[in-house]
Order: sequence, then structure tokens, then C-alpha cells
Amino acid sequence: MSVVIPDDILQAAKMTEDELRLEVAILLYKQDKISSGKARAWTGLTVIDFQRQLARRGFCINYDVEDFQADVKTLQSMGLL
Repeated sequence: MSVVIPDDILQAAKMTEDELRLEVAILLYKQDKISSGKARAWTGLTVIDFQRQLARRGFCINYDVEDFQADVKTLQSMGLL
């Protein structure tokens, strides 16, 4: 599915197509609708660049206790913890 954003909307918003894509991706990520990986893939950003964009807006990455526990298990299985 594709969504067409008319040029006059982009002009009124004073945004490029890439800027709008980034804003929508961040919005969906912050609402837990898509993962950071999906947001990054759609915008073409690296992990660090995506995190920088979040930080510029005062947002933190979505990381909860379950994520932490999964990371601990991964590190343990790798013998790093």
C-alpha cells in the first residue's frame, strides 16, 4: 500500500518527503505501533542516527523490563555475563 502526500501539503508543512517520513516513523514508534527496526528500515537511518533523532525530540528509546531481561539472557547465553 502506498500513501500519496500532495506536494502542497509538503510545501505547507515546509518539509521534504524524507522529513515527513521520519516524523511519521517516530510517531508510530513512540505509539508502539512499529519497532525501532521497522522505523529505521523505512527511514534508512542507522541505529545511532535514529537514536539521535529521538533525542533531538526529547524521546528515549522504548526499553522495558522484558527487553532488559531478554538482553540479560542473551548475554548469559553468550558467556558475557
